[in-house]
Amino acid sequence: MLTRRLFLGSASALALAGPVLARTVVERPIKVRPLPLSAVRLKPSVFLDAVETNRRYLLSLSPERLLHNFYTSAGLPTKGETYGGWEARGIAGHTLGHYLSALSLLAAQTGDAVVRDRLRHTVSEMARIQAAQGDGYVGGTTVERDGTQVDGKIVFEEIREGDIRTSGFDINGGWVPLYTWHKVHAGLIDAVRLGDAEEAMPVMLAMAGYLGTILEGLDDAAMQKLLAAEHGGLNDSYAETYALTGNPRWRRIAERIYHGKVLAPLAAGKDDLPGLHANTQIPKLIGLARLYELTGEQRHADAARFFHQTVMRHHSYVIGGNSEREHFGPPDQISTRITERTCEACNSYNMLKLTRHLYGWQADASLFDAYERIHFNHLLAHQHPETGMFVYFMPLSAGARRTYSTPEDSFWCCVGSGMETHAKHGESIYWHDDATLFVNLFIPSTAEWQERGLEVDLDTGYPFSEQVTLRVTKTPRAATAIALRLPGWCETPSLALNGKPQPIDRATGYARLDRRWRVGDTIELTLPMRVRTEATPDDPRMLAYLSGPLVLAADLGPAAEPFDGPAPVLISADPVASLIPIAAAEHRFHLADARPEALSLVPFFRQYDRRTAVYFPRFTEAQWETEQAAYGAAQRAKAALEARTVDVLNLGEMQPERDHDYRSNHSDLFSWGGRSARQLPWGTGNYMEFSLAVRPGPMLLSALYWGEEVNKNFDISVEGTRIANERRAAPPVKRFVGVDYPIPEEFTRGKSRVTIRFETKGTDAFVYEARTLAK
Repeated sequence: MLTRRLFLGSASALALAGPVLARTVVERPIKVRPLPLSAVRLKPSVFLDAVETNRRYLLSLSPERLLHNFYTSAGLPTKGETYGGWEARGIAGHTLGHYLSALSLLAAQTGDAVVRDRLRHTVSEMARIQAAQGDGYVGGTTVERDGTQVDGKIVFEEIREGDIRTSGFDINGGWVPLYTWHKVHAGLIDAVRLGDAEEAMPVMLAMAGYLGTILEGLDDAAMQKLLAAEHGGLNDSYAETYALTGNPRWRRIAERIYHGKVLAPLAAGKDDLPGLHANTQIPKLIGLARLYELTGEQRHADAARFFHQTVMRHHSYVIGGNSEREHFGPPDQISTRITERTCEACNSYNMLKLTRHLYGWQADASLFDAYERIHFNHLLAHQHPETGMFVYFMPLSAGARRTYSTPEDSFWCCVGSGMETHAKHGESIYWHDDATLFVNLFIPSTAEWQERGLEVDLDTGYPFSEQVTLRVTKTPRAATAIALRLPGWCETPSLALNGKPQPIDRATGYARLDRRWRVGDTIELTLPMRVRTEATPDDPRMLAYLSGPLVLAADLGPAAEPFDGPAPVLISADPVASLIPIAAAEHRFHLADARPEALSLVPFFRQYDRRTAVYFPRFTEAQWETEQAAYGAAQRAKAALEARTVDVLNLGEMQPERDHDYRSNHSDLFSWGGRSARQLPWGTGNYMEFSLAVRPGPMLLSALYWGEEVNKNFDISVEGTRIANERRAAPPVKRFVGVDYPIPEEFTRGKSRVTIRFETKGTDAFVYEARTLAK
């Protein structure tokens, strides 16, 4: 696929990366491993449907269009227009990295030659681009300079010179260039590991070498300043490059990509996550997990384990996803954060990656209880089964509907992770140690454990059936154990071998059989499913329903029609008894005790084009009689605020800031009380400004502050004219407070948006939210 000239061009850049060594890395902490994706083939199921739908979408995309900015950066002719959405902005190129990974995973999952050829073609184009660059660089990011979008390579060269400026989601004005770099680096690694594209190795190593020389030139202070910007799993990519080559240079770089402000507290067992951007952090822990496997450094394992436990137990919703508006909130505070912007898909995608690492260190079945919950209830819900489009946030509030990407004009981060998610549903079904095959997910498939000479065939309609059947289709050369996971939610599992009941030791989390197998041996696992409720940790009266592994949701009507409320509530002394089976195998139920009317509850993941409710406030009849008025008033007040709101910006959040043209001369990301914010430093002339939508008539600007932040001195301007000087001298209170500032009508007349500016006049300023309201 690569011409000799192009290969030599990449090889010249590769010389900058250092020698390629034979793999000599020992991964002692890993005790169990998944069967290779290429050894597993999916049989008909919703998972195979998702893979095939994703294949159609991946092959509809043009590598040349994804490479548009890469060609331009290298001075080569382009071969198609850029795509829209994020690919038309400074982060352009991140989708290419996801695309490389998705094609690699899909080629391994299916053996599809067309997919593999598309992957190798894309890599060959990257090699040509890299050869034209001549120094290993291969990128497509851009940055604005003097009002013009220019090649983002300038940012990397500024970093090389020690010029590093960041407010969290940018470096020197470029939108997360290291995050984008990581995606491309990771995509090339996957092309080598999974895609049978050996020609990706010199491109990947030369790319690693280009950035490596920059990072190696930074002192520790400059490195920590750089790592304050979102950088994805850059440490993971360099760790994996070390694993592929054995070259200690890459390990040293991976170990230096250690964001101490976030990672050191986690290694010490401290939850400093509230207010942090969630998916900025998760890939860092994946990188630490990989470094632990490669180096044995215990603090890395400690941080990864503590983070995983903390997020899953204290920061996650019933579907297994986490974050609200992309950020972690206070631990165990879920009931007040059930909105239309819960559970970013990238977070769940990356939490499953981290779960796989932890399971590899110890075959703990409970880790796959968590994995399965996310896999079924969030990630299957994330892709539309017909169009193949993806959801960014998985909304859990009553009456919410899913918002899907478009084929050519979105390309959010969750589109990229979606491409990967639905290319690899067979990757975690089967695991093994030296003598045992572990079956962790019940997905119809065949698998070959080549080293032991064992082949199996798994048939099931799970979770729409309680039966799981595993047949031996090729016998191993010696006695081998097969262990099937016993889900934690299942109270009375049963096991049979060739029709004869077998004992189960539940303490291990597995139904285990150890014998000399014969072709045709059949294991039958029965998993009776039960209905149960799960309360939010901060409010035992806020309930969600589950049936077996599935989260249930009320069907509140078509997504295309508005939902006018009110949000349903449950009036019942016994919530489980209130749920009446209609078609138990399909997990369809009738909830008679709901108000204002009875509801139909069905599997949440299947409600692709419906409005839903997942959580239900529960009252007894006596409680409802006394609290109904207050509850209704609170619902009406919330609805009234939303009706008055014209626009809102949650400061410190990446995408909302991008959407509102946020800019600043000096500002820092900050978090407090589980919310993100922007901090203008102490002094005079430090500013931030952004645009907010307005409409005709009297308007207010409402700003949200922490109640102890009083006696400040900063100006607030609209369209360049000061409308207020914030000097509140109110008694400090330990809660958030909103302050309203009237906007003169002459500033909004005839306009759809206005520019808001906060500027210090002698103190600092902390602002959490800005909102335009109709009076």
